[in-house]
Amino acid sequence: MSASIDYFYSHLSPYAYLGHAFFEELTNKHNVAVNYKPVNLMAVFEKTGGLPLGKRDPARLAYRVIELKRWREERNINLNINPKHMPTNPMMVDCAAISIAETGGNVGLFSALAFKAFWTDDKNIGDEETVAALIQDAGSNPSEILALASQSAKTYDKNTQEAIAHGVVGSPGYLLNGEPFWGQDRLGMLEGALISGRAAYTTDV
Repeated sequence: MSASIDYFYSHLSPYAYLGHAFFEELTNKHNVAVNYKPVNLMAVFEKTGGLPLGKRDPARLAYRVIELKRWREERNINLNINPKHMPTNPMMVDCAAISIAETGGNVGLFSALAFKAFWTDDKNIGDEETVAALIQDAGSNPSEILALASQSAKTYDKNTQEAIAHGVVGSPGYLLNGEPFWGQDRLGMLEGALISGRAAYTTDV
């Protein structure tokens, strides 16, 4: 692999869903290794100034709806703006992804299935039975992965703190050579940086 990217995300993020397939295509095309690092999105928000939906101004909530409609059309994804089980606790499904990655399973496929289950099919990814079925469909052993996931809280927190330390302020966040790219709408810029091989931008002025 010529490069590697740390991929910080939560399955509770519609923007991570919108960018997931495109990101995987991009990294496959450029032969880039991906380090899948699910994070506690609410903890990222709390530290970096983001707000959960229930605390956002109505104007921001309204604009979010418009943006999601634009991007689901752009990405050709059947995304539900208000999924049936929103909000739900994503810790189990996020930690399952961590465990699948640690055991060498197909974490990219698992996350694709989890995103679709929640944001398109109105399934509750906070439900153990649902997550077990997704693990099975991704080719891993549900009982093994769920057992490991129950012990992955430290890794989950480590990913979260790492994301914050590197300037990732939301989901999805991509880290290339120490340079953060926040949001699936920055994937074009991420690809440009990969192609050019330029030095990472920093906060130095």
